[in-house]
Amino acid sequence: MSSTIDYEKLKLFYIGKEKIDDETTVPLVYKNKDLRTHAAIIGMTGSGKTGLGISLLEEAAIDNIPSIIIDPKGDMGNLLLTFPNLKGEDFKPWIEEQDAINNGVSIDQQAQNTASMWEKGITGDFQSKERIAKLKNSADFSIYTPGSTAGIPISILSSFKAPGKEILEDHDLLTSLVNSTVSSLLSLVDIKNDSSSKENILLSSIFMNAYTKSKDLTLEELITLIVTPPFSKVGIFDLETFFGQDDRLKLALKLNTIIANPSFKNWIEGEPLDISNLLYDENGKAKVSIFSISHLDDAQRMFFVSLLLNQMVSWMRRQEGTSSLKALLYMDEIFGYFPPSKNPPSKQPMLTLLKQARSFGVGVILSTQNPVDIDYKGLSNIGTWFIGRLQTKQDKDKVIDGLSSASEGKVDKKELLDTISNLEKRTFIMKNINDNGIKIFKTRWVLSYLKGPISKDDIKKLMSEKISKLKNKLQEKVLPSKQEKKVEQKAQVKSNSADYIKPILPNTIEQKYSYFSQSDEYSLQPYLLCTSSINFVNTSKAIDKKEEIQCKIYLDKNINEIDFNEKEEVQNDSFEEKNRTNSIFYELPSFLQNEREIKAIQKQFNNYIYRNEKLKLFKNSSLKITSKQDESLNDFKIRIQDRLNEKIDEEVEKLQKRFEKTEDSLEKKLDKLYVKLEKEKDQAAAKTTNTLISIGSSILGAFFGKSVLSKTNIGKVARGAKGASAILKERSDVKFVEEDIQNLSAEVQELEETLALNIEEINNEYSISNYEIEEFNINLRRKDIYNTKIEILWEEI
Repeated sequence: MSSTIDYEKLKLFYIGKEKIDDETTVPLVYKNKDLRTHAAIIGMTGSGKTGLGISLLEEAAIDNIPSIIIDPKGDMGNLLLTFPNLKGEDFKPWIEEQDAINNGVSIDQQAQNTASMWEKGITGDFQSKERIAKLKNSADFSIYTPGSTAGIPISILSSFKAPGKEILEDHDLLTSLVNSTVSSLLSLVDIKNDSSSKENILLSSIFMNAYTKSKDLTLEELITLIVTPPFSKVGIFDLETFFGQDDRLKLALKLNTIIANPSFKNWIEGEPLDISNLLYDENGKAKVSIFSISHLDDAQRMFFVSLLLNQMVSWMRRQEGTSSLKALLYMDEIFGYFPPSKNPPSKQPMLTLLKQARSFGVGVILSTQNPVDIDYKGLSNIGTWFIGRLQTKQDKDKVIDGLSSASEGKVDKKELLDTISNLEKRTFIMKNINDNGIKIFKTRWVLSYLKGPISKDDIKKLMSEKISKLKNKLQEKVLPSKQEKKVEQKAQVKSNSADYIKPILPNTIEQKYSYFSQSDEYSLQPYLLCTSSINFVNTSKAIDKKEEIQCKIYLDKNINEIDFNEKEEVQNDSFEEKNRTNSIFYELPSFLQNEREIKAIQKQFNNYIYRNEKLKLFKNSSLKITSKQDESLNDFKIRIQDRLNEKIDEEVEKLQKRFEKTEDSLEKKLDKLYVKLEKEKDQAAAKTTNTLISIGSSILGAFFGKSVLSKTNIGKVARGAKGASAILKERSDVKFVEEDIQNLSAEVQELEETLALNIEEINNEYSISNYEIEEFNINLRRKDIYNTKIEILWEEI
């Protein structure tokens, strides 16, 4: 029987080794579904908690479960250091020169020694080298560096995107999201987080006003709205009494320093902070998205972590409930973000996730070396506790109290204190509410190379290919010819501005003005500003989606007709009603100075909308699933994956029931074997065979959800196999016992292999690659196009 198992085929995470007695250890496996009730890893520096966390994340990646990782210290980038061939040359670029010097060897020799150590560790821990390749190929690994270009840059522009209706309809959750967002913003400019401050109330009112209208905000728009809010009263007081314009301007200037800082562009360039895009790639492969924030200062870290957690809450509430593990959120050091007495911006969204995420299939894993500085009331929602070495009595007492509370007082505190005090490095206590009792285990050898914190230069090296691809995408966005023409025209205006006076238009044609600077002279380019309201309706599919269309079309004086295919998105709709002094104007096409032509264009725009605006939806016929009206393709794929995962779990449960008789038979045979050994006081058996039985028993026990071949019986068998003499080995009854052990071992292996094969077939049947996603459209009815308007927009260039 092989000592290595495809644990993922049995829907299990292999996380360490549990000691049965002095000579027998068995793999400790953990049902991945148990992480839906969240986990906490607590231990002092050097306890091995980083290795345990990486083991859990490795197992999730192999199982195609995506992870979003917040990495304040820089350790989690080690997940990308996977070398399937375990050759010294692979390790060499990551070896610290000082380590080689300390060991008195060359870097080449240090690299080879490290490779040998990793191979010995992996193969000695019930694993094979092939698992490294499986890990590397199972997921797409990326390191994001908000506010920096060392890794993949991430854009926060979409971070103030209006939440979905699920959150808008939950007032408490909406209030919590707004409060957390506002607090994190104010912390960036060193304004004290006080929910009763006028700064907090004003910003919260602005966000509430926008969000309840389903309007997104950018930081630039927010700053503008601080100076000119879209309301005249705050509570019962008028705006000026509550927060005067001069004071509002000071607040706006403080926030403007963020944008004015040259480094701010690193916060707005790159991939959008979109949770759906961070979970799976276009081929359905799970992503491991690591957010490295060690380079940020404390205020920036809090700002980003709060934004990410809020995005996670918003995304989560758009999902359907599921009984399967959908994704993991891992935070490597929770200290400072979830304190017991204070209320930083990160605390409320984290608490929301701990309370609600399990219903949506999202598991949260929190790690810390400071147990006295985390909110244990919040951690009452944690289902699995991993407790390693702790330094102070205060730390131990705090953890024991928390664990006792989670276990409803069913733990012996004195015994637990003694156990914690005697833990070795890489040894943890595990309390899982889904299992009885407490287990003590040593963490398995990780598949990734743990070199220590990953530096900025390391990240650049690891992400160079992905960063290059991202840059190429940006470079493909060449300057449009219309934009080039505008730049050329601006130069002409400056040389002959006297010729550029404002054209006379009929009074019925409204004009808007868009300025972005303060200047002595403004050059204004005309656009046709087209707006309309549309409503997609389909009762059978529960579709009732309203949209506002606003676009602009560049106007060259020489054109003879409007081409609506040339429309552009309106980036900023904060228009002024009157033109500023010293504005100079480009010429309009002559036909736009005719009121009848404007009415004709309005009708043409209506026709264009009717022909071209469609609501794109997705469906899968075999599962009978149709996308929702605001559901992206990525979210729809995730929903299909959830449905398939549920079907896999249902089939696995059927498999468990189908093999219950076989399971009972094995347990009875083991009991009989123990009775035989009891009759022989100095009985003998093959030690290696006992170990193999123990291996199979541990894994099958976890798979069937109980100790099928119980730990007690395994221990009895193992102890009964010790101390046999040469004479006793010749006794025929002992030979029979050994033969029974071998037969039972073969049965255990056969059951294991049968289960693995059956589960592999189930997974293949319900692979998302077998389920085609079709596109279809909901068309507009003419009566669902209304409030169409054509205006002239004068935009500064």
